[in-house]
This record gives sequence, structure tokens and C-alpha cells, in this order.
Amino acid sequence: MMTAESTTIALVAIARPTFDVPLAQSVADTVLASLRDAGHTVVGTANELIMDATGADRVMAALGSTEFDLLVLLQASFADSSMAVRLATLAHERGAPILLWATPDERSGGRLRLNSLCGINLAGHALMLRRIAFDYVLAPVNDSSAIARVEVLARAGRARRTLQSARIGLIGRHPIGFDTCAYDATDLQRLFGTAVVELELDATLAQAAQADSAAKGEFLDRVAAFTPNLAELDAVATAGTAGVYVALREAVDRLQLDAVAVRCWPEFFTTLGCAACGAMSVLNEERCPASCEADINGTVTSLLLQVVSGAQAFITDLVSIDPVTDSGVLWHCGLAPVSMADPEAGVRGAIHSNRKLPLLFEFPLRPGRVTIARLHRTQLDGGVLGYQLAIGGGDMVQAPISYSGTSGVIHFDRPAIEVFDRMMRAGLEHHVSITYGDFCEELRNFARLSGIQVLELTA
Repeated sequence: MMTAESTTIALVAIARPTFDVPLAQSVADTVLASLRDAGHTVVGTANELIMDATGADRVMAALGSTEFDLLVLLQASFADSSMAVRLATLAHERGAPILLWATPDERSGGRLRLNSLCGINLAGHALMLRRIAFDYVLAPVNDSSAIARVEVLARAGRARRTLQSARIGLIGRHPIGFDTCAYDATDLQRLFGTAVVELELDATLAQAAQADSAAKGEFLDRVAAFTPNLAELDAVATAGTAGVYVALREAVDRLQLDAVAVRCWPEFFTTLGCAACGAMSVLNEERCPASCEADINGTVTSLLLQVVSGAQAFITDLVSIDPVTDSGVLWHCGLAPVSMADPEAGVRGAIHSNRKLPLLFEFPLRPGRVTIARLHRTQLDGGVLGYQLAIGGGDMVQAPISYSGTSGVIHFDRPAIEVFDRMMRAGLEHHVSITYGDFCEELRNFARLSGIQVLELTA
């Protein structure tokens, strides 16, 4: 699976020979070094200035077989828009964001040496006419805010590229009455390129029941390393959860799945006598997002968050709002990745609060900044069903566990009662996904790239 750490930037420096070519080359060299120093893989031809259609064609041929997450068109000096249009069209067709970068000229009283600001002005107008979305920066070559903007756009582009080839496994159907977990495979494919691979629930249950004992033992050894009370739980049931992990992991590897959505109840309890939660928690920890109640759109959201953050994501319910403390509680049965546990509280193996069977993991979420998101299926203008991307943020605070399972107390960026009001009036699904860190701007750019509206929960 692709991760956000390996963002690839196509950097192309455009110039014209009638301007200060040595200075333009110095600008290109410095931007290239800055991007590499920031940890990005850089492709393209930034070590040379592209000054005509022949050079643009050469770059396009080189980029045609190269995957990249963002095209940075560096206006190293003024040039007309023709080269920018050709290169931006290639990126646009591949779903990659485009950043026009101009550097300021010193007001020296002498020659206008670069005039790159006017260059991106020409390019921006030409792209607008062709309905090609773009962003821009006007900043010196070593400006940290410009590099930060590049990073945000690259992560958004990486997420877009990941979803274009993503394969989500669907095991069983969502429970009756859980319309929040319904999905439209055609729309997912059309908007994002994401494919849903259906697996039979009965076959998965049978594979879990027949799972190799050595493989189950390896799972339980891993779990025992972070769950000190594992031996206190029903051994037959915990072995059942181990079998669920083995079956799910085998399907992920065999079918090259990026994530799975599982009908986690009632059949895992009634047929196997165990909870699927612990198995899905370990998959989440391994950065294979796993969601309960066969929630495909929630699973896609978790994958999106994982890619923009480079860290694990967790699908959860908002189950409590307290206007007095201005806080909410995000909770689920016990499928959160254990890296989200508050280190001062630790992790305990537990039984499902309703079904009274193991294995799941119980802990309070660790304090820290979190980003919230949900791919929201909704009525758009004209009554047509479509998507919005709900986005929010807040701070998870250190607190005792609120309910059995996994839970965290959060202070949203808006009053909690207002956040809940926005969710209810939008008819938002009951599942949202979270990841640690602030990635709201990446998500807004992803939505813009994907042509979907943003539903702001906390801004």
C-alpha cells in the first residue's frame, strides 16, 4: 500500500532566454534543493530550464511514464503560457494538483530580471479558460511557507492517486436499518477510481474457523506483547479472533486489497463465538484500514486519512456531547489501532460490551490534535445523490475511559453542541474517521481535486 511519506513532486522550471538566465537557473536549483531537503522525491527537469515547445514535449515524454503527486510549474522567469498549458494538461488528466510558483523581483531601479509574477498571471488565466484547477505561491525560493504549501498539495495529490487504484474488500452486507453504511460502487469508481471487491461472508467465516493453528498462534503472541491480561480471557474465543485475523489478512494479501469493510455482527459472534474487533484492530495498526458494519464509504474515508497523515486511522461513533465541559466522546467497540492508546493507561484485552465475547482492545485514546472526516453520501442540489467530504478538527484530551471499548474525549474547534447540530442538520452518517495531526487543508484540496463539496464541521 502507498503511504504519504513517499510523496513525489514533478518540478519543471519554465523560463525565456531574453531574461536573466543565470538567475533563473539559480532559482530552479535552489527550489530543487529545498524540496529534496524537505524529504520529497523530485522528478522532472528542474536541473535545466524549459524554454520552448521542444523542451516541454521532452518533459511530457519523461513524465508520461512517471507517477507523481503534484506538478510544480516554477516560473523561473517570464514566459508565455503555452508551455504551462501543455504541462498542466498532462497533470490534470492524471488527477494531480498543479502549483504555479513565482518568485518576487527586487525593486532595484534597474532591469526587471525575472518577471515571473507576470508569468504565472498569464498561466493562471490560460488554465482558467481550460477549466484546469491550480494553486499558486508568490514567494522566495527558500520560503518555508511555500515549501509547506507544496507539502499540503502533494499529500492531497498522493491521496487522490492512491484512491484511483485502491481496492476495498467488502465482506458481507451492512445490517438492516444501517443506511449510513450503504454505498454506490459506480459512483466510487467514477469519482475516485476506487474499486469494491465483494467477498462472501460465509466463506470468510469458514476460512476463519479453519485457519492454521501456527498462524493463529503468531497473532496471539503479537497481541500478548501489548495486552497483559490476554490469558485471563476465554482461550477458545480469543483463538477464534485470531482465526478471523488470519482469514482477513490472507484475503488482503491474495486480492491486493488496500482496506476492508466487514459485517462484524452478528455472524462472527453467533457462528464463530468471538468478536472480529481485535482482528480489525491489528489490521488498522498494520495500516490496512478495517471498518465495521460493512461501511464502505467509512473505509474509504479511513484510507484517505491514512494517506494524508502517513499514520493509522480509526472509524468511530460520536456517542456523547456535554455542553458543560464543551466536549464530545468518540467511541467504538474495540477495533482502534493500539498505537492510538494513551500510553499512561495502556491496553487491555476485553469482551464486547453487548455480546460478552472477546477479543477486542480497551483503552482511552491518547491526547493530541486529531483530524475528523467522513465521505458523506447526501442529497445535492436538484435532489441528486452525491458526495460531500465532511471535515473537522479538535484536540483529544487525556481522560479516563468513558465507556467500555475504545473512547476518547475531544474538544472540537467549535462548541461541541454546534458541531453536533451541524452533523444532524446535514444528516451525516453515524461513523466518522479520525487520524492524529492537522490535515484539514489537505482534505480540502483533495475534495477540490475530486470535484466534491466540503461540509465544514468545525471551521
